[in-house]
Amino acid sequence: MTLQIETPALLFSATSLILLAYTNRFLTVATIVRSLKDTYEKEESRIILLEIKNLNLRLTLIRYMQLFGVCSLFLSVFSMLLLYINQQEIALYLFGFSLFSLLISLGLSFWEISISVQALKVHLSGIIKKNS
Repeated sequence: MTLQIETPALLFSATSLILLAYTNRFLTVATIVRSLKDTYEKEESRIILLEIKNLNLRLTLIRYMQLFGVCSLFLSVFSMLLLYINQQEIALYLFGFSLFSLLISLGLSFWEISISVQALKVHLSGIIKKNS
């Protein structure tokens, strides 16, 4: 199997957009954590503490999502460099690792989104019970 220099370049736009989305998620969750921390300091609530712990897990996942996304982009660029200097076999393996890193990043993203959806369902169930 041969790898053309254009193939790793295809990941650039996708990976860049994914990293931007991850950064936006991180900033949003960080803002919520700061707000909840202030609320918790005013009135110590078990529910707020649980929400903060949930958000802490989400921040950790987002950090790893970003790490594997950046690793994917780095390996993709490095494989292009190797292709440029005619190191086809090593470039092929590095591009494979790049794709694997992107796959891990996307899997972590799915996990983080699942946690987010579950947290929203808990909030909605409290409102629904109150109105029933």
